Amino acid sequence: MKDTILIADDEPDIVNMLESYFLGKGYEVLTAVNGAEAIAQAERRPDIILLDINMPEVDGLAVCERIRDYVSCPVLFLTARVEEADKVRGFSAGGDDYIVKPFSLVELDARVKAHLRREIRHRFDSRIKFSDELTIDYGERCLFFEDRQLPLAKKEFDIVELLSSNAGQVFDKERIYEKVWGYESEGDSGVVVEHIRRIRNGIAAFTDKVYIETVWGCGYKWVK
Repeated sequence: MKDTILIADDEPDIVNMLESYFLGKGYEVLTAVNGAEAIAQAERRPDIILLDINMPEVDGLAVCERIRDYVSCPVLFLTARVEEADKVRGFSAGGDDYIVKPFSLVELDARVKAHLRREIRHRFDSRIKFSDELTIDYGERCLFFEDRQLPLAKKEFDIVELLSSNAGQVFDKERIYEKVWGYESEGDSGVVVEHIRRIRNGIAAFTDKVYIETVWGCGYKWVK
């Protein structure tokens, strides 16, 4: 199966050059020439993204921040210069690497391959089997019941990740809200109850076994 690479840059010559190069290397290629297009193309779940920082209107840093809610693949920033402060901003936005323009196509290809290999290893290492029927893939952020996949929304999986990583430990809904939504978020911890209801309904479509148990008066725990 071919890896899919998204190339987002506001310079058409660079996009065309990279598209031709990676097509020749056997990749499926998606392209975008501005931030809005990059966000839309990211919804197609590429395996890796090359993202220009200095795009007009919506720049690469803003694009990365916005897509990180649903895209977990490596993001390599393309930039004309990079200083320490730029790196901090980029990594804080969710970037994984920097490629400084002008760059060598050979080096870029090597960086892309290295990140894809790391992703494969991470996916393999991140699968944990909880029972004969359930496997959680923390890299892919989904649950598998035997060979059937149960995809979850971002916050739903965040809750599953928190509880399953601390199996047997009880979390009240206020603590779950703080861990998943953050201390600074505006909202009501009551939203946790609705998310757990949806998670349970999703699991119930595959099995009668209870994985998230209510501890009355205390909160919720993942059953060991």
